[in-house]
Amino acid sequence: MAKKRIYLNAFEMNCAGHQSPGLWTHPEDESHRYKDLQYWVELAKTLEKGQFDAIFLADVLGTYDVYKDSRDPAIRQAAQTPVNDPLLLVPAMASVTKHLGFGVTASVTHEHPYTFARRISTLDHLTNGRVGWNIVTSYLKSAALNMGLDGQIKHDERYNIAEEYLEVCFKLWEGSWEDDAVVRDIEKKVFTDPDKVHDIEHEGKYFTVPGAHLCEPSPQRTPVIFQAGSSSRGREFAAKNAECVFISTPTIPIAKNYVQKLRDEAKEIGRKPEGIKILSLFTPIVGRTQEEAEAKYQDYKQHISYEGALSLFGGWTGIDLSNYEPHETLRHETNDAIHSAVETFTKIDPNKQWTVQEIAEFVGIGGIGPVVVGTPETIVDEMEKWVDEAGVDGFNIAYAVTPGTFTDFAELVTPVLQERGLIRSEYDGNTLRGNLFGYNQLPHTHPAKQFTKQLSVTK
Repeated sequence: MAKKRIYLNAFEMNCAGHQSPGLWTHPEDESHRYKDLQYWVELAKTLEKGQFDAIFLADVLGTYDVYKDSRDPAIRQAAQTPVNDPLLLVPAMASVTKHLGFGVTASVTHEHPYTFARRISTLDHLTNGRVGWNIVTSYLKSAALNMGLDGQIKHDERYNIAEEYLEVCFKLWEGSWEDDAVVRDIEKKVFTDPDKVHDIEHEGKYFTVPGAHLCEPSPQRTPVIFQAGSSSRGREFAAKNAECVFISTPTIPIAKNYVQKLRDEAKEIGRKPEGIKILSLFTPIVGRTQEEAEAKYQDYKQHISYEGALSLFGGWTGIDLSNYEPHETLRHETNDAIHSAVETFTKIDPNKQWTVQEIAEFVGIGGIGPVVVGTPETIVDEMEKWVDEAGVDGFNIAYAVTPGTFTDFAELVTPVLQERGLIRSEYDGNTLRGNLFGYNQLPHTHPAKQFTKQLSVTK
């Protein structure tokens, strides 16, 4: 069985319910406290105690309005609506922890890279280098309309924008300020040497950014790059840029297929395949006995929202399942939502035909990922199986109820992982990248470092 280290993120969102629509009605669920800063502070402490590498904060701009051609079902069932900004949570959680990382989701489609680069550098400074950025391209049409666009940008075109957006950010983070630009020379009354701050002079198809970054270099300079695109175009983008990739697949064969393709593509462009950590969505229902775990699961299932689950599915896939009967089998459709989500349920696993009722029940707890029910040993057995057979490096742990799912994991599952030598007993470094990879800044082989090299040449 697996003996390589397993990486752990807690999968959260600044909303109620997140990946388990309807479970906000469970008496033990506290996700309604998402507006309460104390909730996030308490959760951060729990996760660091449980040796999680990071809390991974999802986000969407827009409402899920594909199901029944209306936003009302999503609003009624709190299907990731209402949702608050994830970045504003980070400083409070950082203030009560020393090592826990923070992966924040931010879209490249609806915010200018110049201002965004400053926000991330600020967070990296305030957290002493514990920030990661989950790059998304925004799949909801409602977000595009509310940002003033006529409609959703085509799927592959969004990745073209992402490529240039990332280039601008890399230039600002890696190629604008030299390491020793800030001198704080009190006698000469010079805080920063102007000769060591450089314009990036970017002129592209989508963005024009002539000037310099607003921030001095942060501990990581560039945040840890997360990416979650599983389509062929998304996988190409991840192979080139990502350090950590998040996947959400229901079965090991689907995950294995993606992992192999991503590692092959990374190798083809000259990156080390093992330099990309792949983390799979995973929802554990933990009990001290199997019977206790099963009872929890049956209890949770009573709170699943059929309408909420199909609202999420509609947003992810662009498919309105209100036109289907519950017993009907899903058919493949092509649109500009998340291509991989559609393929997961229609193409990749030839041995499975999904009915609408099955999709609702599956998505209802944990989204598009496996739900494992059992003792801590059973949970770890299954995690090892995914590492061994699918080739993943770790997991984004989603909750059924919060903070209960995370507390159970930290108190019951973490000790078993440590006993088997699958996770560390203490954090390895101080920055997020240091904890994940053993170094604080991007390696010289990463494409972003070309701008650092240019900086040294123009000194």
